[in-house]
Amino acid sequence: MSDVGTSEQHRKGSLPPGMVLGPDGKPCKVCSGFKAWSSVYGAPGGSKGKQKAAKVTSAAAAGAVTAVPLPESSDALPKDCPADVERLGRHTWTFLHTTAAYYPERPSETQQSSMMSLLRAMPVLYPCSHCAADLAIEMKQRPPDVSSRERLARWMCETHNEINVKLGKEAFDCDKVDERWKDGWKDGHCD
Repeated sequence: MSDVGTSEQHRKGSLPPGMVLGPDGKPCKVCSGFKAWSSVYGAPGGSKGKQKAAKVTSAAAAGAVTAVPLPESSDALPKDCPADVERLGRHTWTFLHTTAAYYPERPSETQQSSMMSLLRAMPVLYPCSHCAADLAIEMKQRPPDVSSRERLARWMCETHNEINVKLGKEAFDCDKVDERWKDGWKDGHCD
């Protein structure tokens, strides 16, 4: 999510597109898209990877910069496999948006404090270190507003949009957060 590398490393062949190295310099499963991971390590149940893994790890040891995650689909990732960056991100945003949608309109001090604790924990505990660092920057530039349900939902949507734009994804219409995350769409297809 943060600008931790360039597509130039991909063109030079040091990392496959979508592969991200973790803080330890090794390929990071939860920071990489499934397609990138399986291109190096093979599909689940397969055994493609030792030679390719050695190349990627060697590139890291030689000083290759971590690649920026490319938008990838987790559609091919079996449901019982560890999450890739896309699946983890979708599920995390679902949790956060839904939590904001059901947050009280007039939260108590305890509720506000608890919500701030949850949000402050994300950049510290989130498994994808690059994603976590990017969220920390976003939160520092525009701190969360937990003073009401409406303000928290708006902050969450705007923050998600900032990150999606960086990833080349579409922004969401923040006027529709209640339809998307709480009430369901007006056409009734969620009922």
